[in-house]
Amino acid sequence: MPHPSKFEQKDHSKPIPHPLRYKEHLQILAADLKLAYKALYEAIQPIPYIRDRLYCVDKVFIEGGSEKWVGDGTFRGKGTSWVRLESYKDIYTNPPGKPARYILQADPGFGKTTQTLQYTFNWSTGVKGSPFADVQLLIYLRMRQLRGIRSLAVAIKRYILPKFCLLTIADIRKILEHTTSVAILLDGWDEYPELDTELGGYMRDIITARASPYHDVTLTTRYLPKEFPATARRVRLTGFDDEAREQYIRKAVVGNDDEAVEQIKQRLKDNPVLADLCQVPLFFVMFAHLAHEKEEFKRFRSVTDFFSFMIKCFHDHLRNKVEDRNVEKLSREYEGKHEELSALAYEGLSKPDQQIVWEKEELIRRLGEGFYEHHKRIGMLVEEEVITDQTTADGSDVYTSEIRFYHKLFCEWYAAYHLAELAITLDKAELSRELMKLDPYDLQYLYRFACGLRSEAGKRIISYLQSLRGGEKFAVLCILEQTGKVDDIMETVRKLCASTVYIRGDDTKLLQRSTLQLLDIALSHKIPIARVGIFDCSPVADQSGSSLALRSSLLSLPILSTLQKLAIRDDGRRMDNTEVVGILSYTAQCAAVKELEFQWQILPDRVQGAESTLSTLRSRNVSVKGHIKTETQDEFTRRYLDLRSGVWETKEKRDQRVLREQRE
Repeated sequence: MPHPSKFEQKDHSKPIPHPLRYKEHLQILAADLKLAYKALYEAIQPIPYIRDRLYCVDKVFIEGGSEKWVGDGTFRGKGTSWVRLESYKDIYTNPPGKPARYILQADPGFGKTTQTLQYTFNWSTGVKGSPFADVQLLIYLRMRQLRGIRSLAVAIKRYILPKFCLLTIADIRKILEHTTSVAILLDGWDEYPELDTELGGYMRDIITARASPYHDVTLTTRYLPKEFPATARRVRLTGFDDEAREQYIRKAVVGNDDEAVEQIKQRLKDNPVLADLCQVPLFFVMFAHLAHEKEEFKRFRSVTDFFSFMIKCFHDHLRNKVEDRNVEKLSREYEGKHEELSALAYEGLSKPDQQIVWEKEELIRRLGEGFYEHHKRIGMLVEEEVITDQTTADGSDVYTSEIRFYHKLFCEWYAAYHLAELAITLDKAELSRELMKLDPYDLQYLYRFACGLRSEAGKRIISYLQSLRGGEKFAVLCILEQTGKVDDIMETVRKLCASTVYIRGDDTKLLQRSTLQLLDIALSHKIPIARVGIFDCSPVADQSGSSLALRSSLLSLPILSTLQKLAIRDDGRRMDNTEVVGILSYTAQCAAVKELEFQWQILPDRVQGAESTLSTLRSRNVSVKGHIKTETQDEFTRRYLDLRSGVWETKEKRDQRVLREQRE
């Protein structure tokens, strides 16, 4: 058992003081937590400006794809892979009394917060069969609020409980010390203000089980913490597929109106540039509502184009509601002149510890009260009341208001205007120093928006990205943001496709999408693709072998007619005959392929039921080989597939067979 944190010593072997008072306090705490969560899960806004239609999370929550990591605690090595989960409820499999750490990982907009709010709904309303149905206390904390917090009891009192709650911090601390049936949800680790500082030690201790070792803890984040237990369960959300998108349309937008459902789906088909984007639940939710409500819905050439349209809808909605010429005039002025908001957003994102929450007084001082109130009314800025460290003369708590963007992606949108301005005005060295503060894999949309907003700025930013290791793939998406065309990137595509193009399971979805976009461009322009390496993605061909679905995501690799070599590596993955035949069938349909290589899989001794596919590969003289282990082998060795018999053989036997065939 991990040692207790220096911040929080506890001993569950001690008797409970005043059992009747403890039981009463426990009931009060549970009831007040449920009351506080009700205010959160009943205030879901699919589109920020539609404030007259708040949804309960249970009315809009749709399960997207999710996967758990299976393997050793290092999350790498042989015998490790991502395995798709049937339901989000399957994440929590530990038996009662066996607390664990769970890491729920996903890119921005993939529904991490919505899923945790669904957990609070399930617990508060007693949904049977839900992950926390039998937990006495469920603690839901938003990491962005926890600056300076050194105690779980203080965090609960300050950021969750209603003002009227009579429990003191000491009461809450005693309840936590003597209640083992507690689950903690820490939402947004990547937004924690003290993420990489010494001051953040207490929250890191909770994650590593040095604090709250007897409680279940779930962490949501965009990327892994630097330190976490080897026994942590790692899960990632993979987004909406076609089925999930239709479920959302019916559940939250149009009901069972089949004609309206088809209209929204058609509008998505009319906007192929958004097809990938709409795997991201946040984007699809906004797309679905706008596509249903806006008669003038148009075709978009880039993500920037769609976002620009969406922001305009926010402002238009307010103008349409308030028939006042003065309000309309100010609204248009606020919509167009947002330099200070853009500078504020950029300053926050470019700090080593990103600032995405501001004190209300500071924000109004910089933006002006009218500008602030306007952006709060359209739903772009959200105000939250929080307790401070101060007290009044009579000992009462002092509250203050903090402001944040509706979602961090909107912060990136406004920051992009400021970045675009910097990209135009700074010299090359100054711009490079500025961009070094902004991790493109953490702030992908900031880069893409800046490139899409101003062409001149985009060229300089793209030049910087192309100078980074692996940056060329992301640069392709930024170029497409700029023009929606591929004319200017052909040389970059040729250069990248001249060597191995890797798709890795631990790549961000951004990088995977960028890579597939790159391959698609190469394919459409008949550019030779020297070699594709698919590592730790557990690819599976569809029934016709016409695509490879990457189990590491919801993405698929189409038939690549200009591909020359394909390598697939999945350490320790056991593949059955159907899976092997599917990959062979896919390879046979890639007309230019000369080599298929398996790496570190466990395969059947013989490929069966694939005579036609093997014949096609043999007629094209395709080499199928691998560093593999078959079902009757004890060790991984180099093997070659006999395309006549379907048997894996050693190099020696293959050479003997080839000599024999040549003599015949």
